[in-house]
Amino acid sequence: MDVRIQAIHFDATAQLEAFIQKKVSKLEQYFDGIILAEVTLKVVKPETVKNKQASVMLSVKNGECFADKINDTFEGAIDDCVEALEKQLVKFKEKIRAK
Repeated sequence: MDVRIQAIHFDATAQLEAFIQKKVSKLEQYFDGIILAEVTLKVVKPETVKNKQASVMLSVKNGECFADKINDTFEGAIDDCVEALEKQLVKFKEKIRAK
């Protein structure tokens, strides 16, 4: 699976990118057909407590899964996205098996 990370209006640290790679690659245990993961990070204005937004879009065989979460840290937002995508992938897999 190819993971692309895009940080809008700031530079993501190597530590943050490594965290994202690790978390997103764990999604492969739920569904084998993941082709690409596009991660977009941005800081939401105005400055509030929860202003870190992470969006993850997975391109899978015959479809797509998407999660968009806001949290007070990028790590927390990525965790929330991965959790939501796990559920989506399990449902997607069940739907394919039912056919």
